[in-house]
Amino acid sequence: MRGTPNATVRAALAAASALLLLAGCSDDGSPSTGAGTAGTGGPSASAAPAKGSAEVVRTIATRLNSPWGVAVLPGGDLLVGSRDTGRIVRVGAGDGRQSELGTVPGVAAAGEGGLLGLALSPGYGADHWLYAYFTTESDNRVVRMLVDDARPEGQRLGAPDTILRGIPKGPVHNGGRIAFGPDGMLYAGTGESGRRGLAQDLDSLGGKILRMTPDGRPAPGNPRADSVVYSHGHRNVQGLAWDADGRLWASEFGQDTWDELNLVRPGGDYGWPLAEGRAGKPGLVDPVEQWKPAAASPSGLAYAGGALWMAGLRGRTLWRIPLRGERPAASPQAFFEGEYGRLRTVVATSGDTLVLTTSNTDGRGKPDAQDDRLLLLKVS
Repeated sequence: MRGTPNATVRAALAAASALLLLAGCSDDGSPSTGAGTAGTGGPSASAAPAKGSAEVVRTIATRLNSPWGVAVLPGGDLLVGSRDTGRIVRVGAGDGRQSELGTVPGVAAAGEGGLLGLALSPGYGADHWLYAYFTTESDNRVVRMLVDDARPEGQRLGAPDTILRGIPKGPVHNGGRIAFGPDGMLYAGTGESGRRGLAQDLDSLGGKILRMTPDGRPAPGNPRADSVVYSHGHRNVQGLAWDADGRLWASEFGQDTWDELNLVRPGGDYGWPLAEGRAGKPGLVDPVEQWKPAAASPSGLAYAGGALWMAGLRGRTLWRIPLRGERPAASPQAFFEGEYGRLRTVVATSGDTLVLTTSNTDGRGKPDAQDDRLLLLKVS
């Protein structure tokens, strides 16, 4: 073997599949100088199987430029953002046809910064809000834009409405993943921008997981009522996913010793720069799983089939972590080791289907003529 949106999304992807038989390190892989509330529920009744499978059903699209954020539209088509150009394209789920929505103004791509995460409003079918996390000349920020499919190709993005600004930027560790949780709140993973102390500074938005309302205000139930900070002590969070019981998980770059998979609890201190990996220090939350940076350097994270699926950049591997409640049910399982190069973003589209992007055109990989790719996977 190589190796949950709404019903309309599942149906579209299933139909398309049937028609076709159906970095410790920074991002570059080199060492660097209640619903939506984790832990509120008990263990799940059953555990995922220790061993699973991951198979590429088909390649959805090729020759993408530095893909980073991916969002699944109602009906199954995909929105894919280019980190380096700020351009967002719509990719047909069935035929892979690419059409341009537009380019996000104000994106300043340099180092690990640029147009990063994308997320659709939970009410996208009615409100057409697309959210984006990107780097500007002065900061990282979160915006939302109206999508108007009736406008000409390349002009379908409305002007950005900034809902949160002031996230520290740097040549490395810009975080960038955004996702709506099962509570309807918007979560963002940030990095400490290479300035370690920011991760422990509760007045800074760097090195945190943030939780906010759809218009950018501190979400009800946050550790501090006046702050969007949900957890701290993070080095560089680039993966967010919720399991079937609404627990939040995050993947995080370490430095020289350990990359991490964390179960996120409100107000938790995840240790950086006081600890890296499992330290057992009082007051710090240890990771649930950890990897040597050469095997992971994780970015995207998704949940499907009772397991978490984590994309690795330097490790060039898709990792499966089966869950038993709040703990792994077995050791992580590796797929596609080196087969497709660097792996950036993984998105669940149904109970057994994932979309995976490669990341070989970001200046750190070794692209071939077909890179970067968007792959459709069937997993168990």
